[in-house]
Amino acid sequence: MFARDIGIDLGTANVLIHVKGKGIVLNEPSVVAIDKNTNRVLAVGEEARRMVGRTPGNIVAIRPLKDGVIADFDITESMLKHFINKLNVKGFLSKPRILICCPTNITSVEQKAIKEAAEKSGGKKVYLEEEPKVAAIGAGMDIFQPSGNMVVDIGGGTTDVAVLSMGDIVTSSSIKMAGDKFDAEILSFIKRKYKLLIGERTSEEIKLKVATVFPGSRQEEIDIRGRDMVSGLPRTITVRSEEISGALKESVALILQAAKSVLERTPPELSADIIDRGVILTGGGALLHGMDQLLAEELKVPVLIAENPMDCVAIGTGMMLDNMDKLPKRRFVV
Repeated sequence: MFARDIGIDLGTANVLIHVKGKGIVLNEPSVVAIDKNTNRVLAVGEEARRMVGRTPGNIVAIRPLKDGVIADFDITESMLKHFINKLNVKGFLSKPRILICCPTNITSVEQKAIKEAAEKSGGKKVYLEEEPKVAAIGAGMDIFQPSGNMVVDIGGGTTDVAVLSMGDIVTSSSIKMAGDKFDAEILSFIKRKYKLLIGERTSEEIKLKVATVFPGSRQEEIDIRGRDMVSGLPRTITVRSEEISGALKESVALILQAAKSVLERTPPELSADIIDRGVILTGGGALLHGMDQLLAEELKVPVLIAENPMDCVAIGTGMMLDNMDKLPKRRFVV
């Protein structure tokens, strides 16, 4: 039996794995639970995520990737190993080729760390590709023509903005402002305004159920529970959409600024194409209510959300694996 090629979207929030010929076979949170006393890995993925904020002192749930890059090398390696072994893609005598995605502006040291982690977890040959490019392919954009395509990929740790033409990136920007920072902003807003301590999972729930970044476009409310900072006792409060809209204003402004700076540096011919084709939003952040309306209003170009924004990068890796032999080799050299 031969090993199958696999594509990995190594995200700050989630890891998605695409196996050639099978499609996306794994989508799990990038979380690892370890016992601090023995350094033993206790759980990986969804099982570990359920432990976040709910463990005794000796067990910690760690997210080994921060801002799109590896923060803890050994734990990232353990996590990848666990996922790859789970899929059973190794052959009898052969190892799989791995295509893995990374943000656009990471350093060569960070690239090397990602490559090494993938090699140690069982890859024969590891190829690196830039995230916005793969996301654009996964969203169904034909980036190999001499025309401008713009993609805004809002993930968990980074937001990547890129204009692509002829199969490569023309101008791009990558900022460390994305889904995780939105959660942190909501958390600190609730703490400041209501003197209530809430956990990461609660702030994520607020983001999904009531948050909006386009003022006035959503009127929802949610009851949340947390610990009162004054009395130390549990308390329930009601949070509304317009409050959260104000809390996220500054963070979203940074994403707008990144998109504008990329457009300002784009050659005029490609800018003209973008007015016709619009901007494609991918990544989990594309699902944040009002993000498409806000970008469309500020950038003065049509903004469309990709069909499966969360899966675009993984779908893109699958398409690239199918055409690996046709793609220019230089792209894969690290």
